[in-house]
Amino acid sequence: MANEITLHGRPVIPGSASGEGLVSNAPISFWGGYDQNTSEIIDRRHPLSGQFAAGKVLAVPFSKGSSTTTAVMLEAIRAGNAPAAILTTGTDHFFALASIVADEMYAKPIPIIALNPEDFSKLESGQKIDIKQDGTILLSRLSKSR
Repeated sequence: MANEITLHGRPVIPGSASGEGLVSNAPISFWGGYDQNTSEIIDRRHPLSGQFAAGKVLAVPFSKGSSTTTAVMLEAIRAGNAPAAILTTGTDHFFALASIVADEMYAKPIPIIALNPEDFSKLESGQKIDIKQDGTILLSRLSKSR
């Protein structure tokens, strides 16, 4: 992998964010799979189980389950335990709705960016991911001196 890769996503909910990537090819249910009080992924069958998503760029192809994903994510946003942004492979209505409502209620929207599957496959946990308003995504390695 080169030092930096540039991808172009489609902003579902535009915004700027930066953080360490937390990436999985498995969809996630926030209902019973995400602790809104700690940001831990608590679904023990999910590949990211035990990881904490607060302040990171969460990349999953889509959410699974019901609209309760929106409620759990909204509470995580209110509590400051939400990802900095979410990258998906398409428009995820549950994630988008949570961000829209968080903007209205708390003035805290989070960017939701859709990538094509080929670009999504270039994401890796541990990368530094910078997201721009227009959907441009810069991927780079995190410094080892952390």
